Amino acid sequence: VVKRPLVAIIATGDELLPPGSELGPDQIISSNAYGVAAAAQSVGARALDLGIAADRKEAIAALVRQAVEQQADVIVTLGGASVGDHDLIHDVLTGEGMTLDFWKIAMRPGKPLMFGRLGPARCIGLPGNPVASLVCSQLFLKPLLARLGGREFRQDMREARLAAPMQANDLRQDYVRAVVREEAGSLVATPFGIQDSSMLRMLADANGLVVREPFAPAAAVGDACRVLMLR
Repeated sequence: VVKRPLVAIIATGDELLPPGSELGPDQIISSNAYGVAAAAQSVGARALDLGIAADRKEAIAALVRQAVEQQADVIVTLGGASVGDHDLIHDVLTGEGMTLDFWKIAMRPGKPLMFGRLGPARCIGLPGNPVASLVCSQLFLKPLLARLGGREFRQDMREARLAAPMQANDLRQDYVRAVVREEAGSLVATPFGIQDSSMLRMLADANGLVVREPFAPAAAVGDACRVLMLR
């Protein structure tokens, strides 16, 4: 018998308000925590939403300490992992004693990803952009939680053909939202033309991610591609 891992989720940002709130100027609804919690629960983990921390070190640190007190196996922070004036996660977590394993990764979306250990807990700093946080949850959080919970986990990778051309890639590995369908006995992937990581609608409509290797050359209609199926 293996204990179900506990994930403590901390959203950060002065601009965030809970669902149902009346929004003022420069404010948005905090939605990432719900998607991350659902991802965690899908692999058998327990999710503990610790709420929203303002963009102040002491506010974030207070919720990190709550996560430690609750004996969370994984502490997930949302936003604040980049290098702007309000990106405080690195300083707060290391100030609380986290040993940093890596920070920033050559992928898109999800470059500001952070990972470290705070005592027995693993810490994952997810990007604040909704699509980036959910793609990183699929790639990193779900496999980690499955392993901690004694479960097998394999990404559902498929071979497909492109239904639209794609430009040459740069130094980052891309995960491109797409609609994947079966056609004449094989899979065909149609990437969305807009891939902005703040646009959740495209992710909601997608059932797969076309994986583009770093420095991949331009691809034409009909070329082979790899697809990570989401459902």
